[in-house]
Amino acid sequence: MAYLRAHPQHLPTFLTHQRIRQTPVGGGSISAAFRLTLDDGTSFFAKNRPDPMPDVFFEVEAAGLRWLDAAGGVPVPEVLVVLPDLLAMEWIEPGVPTVAAARRFGAELAATHLAGAPAFGALPGHTDGFIGALPQDDTPSAGPWGPWFAERRLLPCLRRSVDGGALDEGTRAAVERVLDRIETFGGDEPPARIHGDLWPGNVLWSADGRARLIDPAAHGGHRETDLAALLLFGGPPEQEQIISGYAEAAAAAGRPLDVAWETRIPLHQLHLLLVHTALFGSAYRAQVREATDAMLRR
Repeated sequence: MAYLRAHPQHLPTFLTHQRIRQTPVGGGSISAAFRLTLDDGTSFFAKNRPDPMPDVFFEVEAAGLRWLDAAGGVPVPEVLVVLPDLLAMEWIEPGVPTVAAARRFGAELAATHLAGAPAFGALPGHTDGFIGALPQDDTPSAGPWGPWFAERRLLPCLRRSVDGGALDEGTRAAVERVLDRIETFGGDEPPARIHGDLWPGNVLWSADGRARLIDPAAHGGHRETDLAALLLFGGPPEQEQIISGYAEAAAAAGRPLDVAWETRIPLHQLHLLLVHTALFGSAYRAQVREATDAMLRR
């Protein structure tokens, strides 16, 4: 492992010559993933860059992980090797999300968010980001948050979804009405340091009793975006404990959640739902419409 840390460019050679044991593991729908085991039994996690993604795809992911880790909140796996077509990280032994782990995760997520960001969209050193396999504009913006979120997050995914035939005319028009009204929903805040794609599958519960953040689309955004994403697709185990731990830590730090934050959950979830219609088609159309209708009823 020490040699690989010092010479990360040699990892593909070791894999080619079968000097490291490879075991396929679940890596999501974007990359092929493996558990790699050295002769001394040490394991780490690696995944291949999906074609035809740009060469900076894993570089941006690694930068996001390190930026989130620097906040001193939720930990991330240590990044070991970053190559154009390969990313290798510390292997985290999976565990069970207990009540204590959930509350700790919530408190640590608040600390990550409150570390802040220099601007909306900003991932230091990178302006071209990604969410899943989609490009994400991370050009820094002074905001305010609402128009930035509409222009840089919702509108590009809406266009891709419409162009791909995933949304019908009624749903497209409903999303556009939400975009037009976005400044009326409230909730503006300074930019937070957010994961950006924090659906429950991107929280790794470990055997040491802590959660880790993985697969980020990290940038300066709104902390409610992470919380809303966390509640998508059924939400994580012990979600009430996570939110409770978060709310207590945020209040103790002098930055309590807005009293109306839960009314904006559908707005923040709309981004990831449009990412899904852009990537996977009309299967998520009904959820997009439900989220837009919920906001338009306000």
